[in-house]
Amino acid sequence: MIRITQQRDKCIGCNYCVEVALQRWRMSKKDGKCTLIGAKEKRGFHSVIVGDDELEESLEAVKVCPVKIIKVEKI
Repeated sequence: MIRITQQRDKCIGCNYCVEVALQRWRMSKKDGKCTLIGAKEKRGFHSVIVGDDELEESLEAVKVCPVKIIKVEKI
């Protein structure tokens, strides 16, 4: 299992995470920021726990994020 965490308030809406992990990220039409699908928000951090099958794409999202607000950790 892995935990994906996003600090959504700092998102600039570049869409890179959506491009590399389409099943986990979407662009919000409300504010133009990326949304971590299935995540729960706590104190400005949005987190979701998913299976190891999403690890490679999630690490790619971490790498391409220009503002470095995505974190992935094995749990």
